Amino acid sequence: MALSVAPLPVCRAAELAVQAEQERWLIRSLWGTAAVGIIGGAPKVGKSWLGLDMALSVASATPCLGHFKVEAPGPSLVFLAEDALPAVRARIAALCAHRGLAIEQPALFVITAPTLRLDLEKDQRRLHATLAELRPRLLLLDPLVRLHRLDENSAADISRLLGFLRELQRAYDLAVVLVHHASKRQRVQPGQALRGSSDLHAFGDSNAYLARHQDHLVLSLEHRAAPAPPPVGLELVSLGDGSATHLALRGDHREAEASLCDRVLALLRHSTVPLTRTALRARLKVNNQRLGEALTQLDKRGTIVRSPEGWLASEQSPPRQAPASGTPAHARQCRLPL
Repeated sequence: MALSVAPLPVCRAAELAVQAEQERWLIRSLWGTAAVGIIGGAPKVGKSWLGLDMALSVASATPCLGHFKVEAPGPSLVFLAEDALPAVRARIAALCAHRGLAIEQPALFVITAPTLRLDLEKDQRRLHATLAELRPRLLLLDPLVRLHRLDENSAADISRLLGFLRELQRAYDLAVVLVHHASKRQRVQPGQALRGSSDLHAFGDSNAYLARHQDHLVLSLEHRAAPAPPPVGLELVSLGDGSATHLALRGDHREAEASLCDRVLALLRHSTVPLTRTALRARLKVNNQRLGEALTQLDKRGTIVRSPEGWLASEQSPPRQAPASGTPAHARQCRLPL
């Protein structure tokens, strides 16, 4: 006699919930909501700095790298297996100083256990209990190689480990960010150079890759369910006294964004009719993400306004302020060696 088994829950496709655009992102364009994935790259390219920047951004609702907007702020939980706790505090304090935050402000929590082995049932249970108590939006684990005693080249071993992390993501609706090393192999896709099983690359909903290029870093992103934005240049900088160390967009990228704002404003000022976003994209030959960022900046400045017919220049636009003639020595930024 066959046992009575309840069927799996199903619904028609049209009955599935519709995801709003802002609900797609934890950090817009950089990391998806409740996405699992990897920050990958060679040693000493700023992977830990990027991971902590993401965690602090989510915990403080401040833009990641001063550029990527946090759409779903909330607590963050981090474990840095290769750094002593005073060093972890120093890094977080530097990032907070750069953003003008007191280190006590963000809901950023640090696991202080000396070790965490994701392949051990005891540690898995303890991590479950911690997540159930804190309910963070983001979990940063850095680096993966220090978090298990498995064979990284074994698809079976790595699959079980990644399956546990996917279980955490679904159980607590959180993003999981793994820091992992890349090999020295040159590959067409950066994810293919990640050390160990190819399951690591396939695992990510959102992945970020850092690579050294001459005197600076390049950040490349990929997403399972969204187009990748263009790569951006980064540099590790601090104030003249060595404080407030952080990753920042390179000057050439910031100048390019400013140039786009100028182009948008000039086009709207010379237009006799409001222009839609689609029309602006067509005339400026720019991708939708960069145009959206420029429109947001101009809107905040009050130099453009949005009407039902589209965007137009504001008649009350204040003149652009000239930059200060001098910058105090203590506030000048210094690039740090990579």
